[in-house]
Amino acid sequence: MIHRIALSTFGVVVSLGLLAIGIRDCRSGASVLWPAGAAAIFLAATFTLVRDVRDARRPAR
Repeated sequence: MIHRIALSTFGVVVSLGLLAIGIRDCRSGASVLWPAGAAAIFLAATFTLVRDVRDARRPAR
């Protein structure tokens, strides 16, 4: 279970970097879809991390 949490945390970090790059590129003239897509990926990665942490805290059946 710890491996899933570590992988989910890595996904949040990577998606946050992608969001930062998307915002930087948008400010320099790129499409607005880059930060919008990166924000969607970040939200999905954050949701996955929260789900994995909740699953890890539940007692085993």
